[in-house]
Order: sequence, then C-alpha cells, then structure tokens
Amino acid sequence: MSTLEPLDAMTDPTPLMRFMGIEIGEVSPQRAEASMSVAPNTQPFGRLAGGATILLCEETASRAASLHARSLGKIALGLEVNTTHHCGATAGRVTALAEAIHLGRTIATYNVTVSGEDAHLVSTSRVTCILVDAPRGLHPERG
Repeated sequence: MSTLEPLDAMTDPTPLMRFMGIEIGEVSPQRAEASMSVAPNTQPFGRLAGGATILLCEETASRAASLHARSLGKIALGLEVNTTHHCGATAGRVTALAEAIHLGRTIATYNVTVSGEDAHLVSTSRVTCILVDAPRGLHPERG
C-alpha cells in the first residue's frame, strides 16, 4: 500500500503551476499571494488568457484554504470559482491576492483580485473550497 505524500500547501508547485510559471508568495489561512508572467499565458489576440487567470486565482486561494483545512485535520478541494475579467493584460506580470471572507469547518471562501504591474485591476474572483477528511494515508499536518 502506498502512502500519499501531499504537496506542502505553502511552497511546493504542482507540475501545472511550473508550466504556467506561477510563483507562490505569502501564504496564511487568511491571505495568500501568487504571481505569473502574462507571456506565454495569452490567448490568440495577445491578452492574458481568461483560463490562465482563473487558474492563478484558484491556486492562490486553494493554498490559503489548504492551510486552514490543515488546522482542522482536513484537506481543501475546489468547489466553485466565479471570475469577472475587467481589463486585459498584455505584458509583464500579474499578481493574485486572495483574502478570506469565510473560514468555516466545512467551507472556506476567498475574494481574489488580480492586478497588473501598474496596479490596474485585471480580474476579480470568488473561490470556494470544501474541507473534507483526508483520505487514508494522507497526512494533512504535513500537506
């Protein structure tokens, strides 16, 4: 029987995050920050792809939710993402800031803002994670 080894919720990038160039900054249950380069995460018209932005939002909020879940002996799984794109980004880096709006025993919800280097608002998102018991063999205190 194999033991699942979870990623460290604060530092370990997933293969998809490495592919997208997402870098994790500050992470706590209440707040998390991450950034990525606009290029090459663009759609055919040279703007940051909406899906890339949504991935950045979910990864950022999920890191914070994972730390909250860990404190309860649970793991966090994405439940819902709702995103509005306000302004396109065509160059540089974008930064996501996730801030907790609810940290419960079964649900954690975050408001996420994505801004460009010049501080213009690119997107806003609400990310909700469900907190569930860790599968057998997974040690949430390490992951």
